[in-house]
Amino acid sequence: MSNTVFQFVVQAVSTLAFAGGVIYAALQFRGWRTAQYVTNFTELVKLQMELRRMVVDDPSLAPLSLGVPAGTRPEDIRSDFYNLMQVSLFEIAWFSHLKGQLTDDYFNSWVANMAAVAQRPAFRAMWRSDRTKILHDGFRRYMNTFMGDTEVSAPALLGGALGEVVKK
Repeated sequence: MSNTVFQFVVQAVSTLAFAGGVIYAALQFRGWRTAQYVTNFTELVKLQMELRRMVVDDPSLAPLSLGVPAGTRPEDIRSDFYNLMQVSLFEIAWFSHLKGQLTDDYFNSWVANMAAVAQRPAFRAMWRSDRTKILHDGFRRYMNTFMGDTEVSAPALLGGALGEVVKK
């Protein structure tokens, strides 16, 4: 092998190695960015959940601006805000799944649990109220479909689209 061919092979290998390193770094950066996005979203929802927990602990903190009519019984306020806390947890699971940070099987277990919760009359009443306005638009659409179904089954979701809800 001549010196020129050898130099060409070495340059080609080093160029390919450099390009591979740049591509790998870009993929790592994209993964980090997605993870950071999910973390930021989760933190915002957790802060919102803390405010809701405060209202569960002390219903007098529920201002009228949150859609709580004057004269609402403290037990009803607690119930609504407790249900909102459950929605917050499910919203984190939904968003994490949407961004590929939560596996299908684990998300489907959340769906099955939420299906049971969503059957409760208190939860349905809360969902129809004005207190659910601070939600991700995509999650709100997902939940509107979810709540419109009479039966939601996690096993039916396997193999389906992301969080697909199946009517029976």
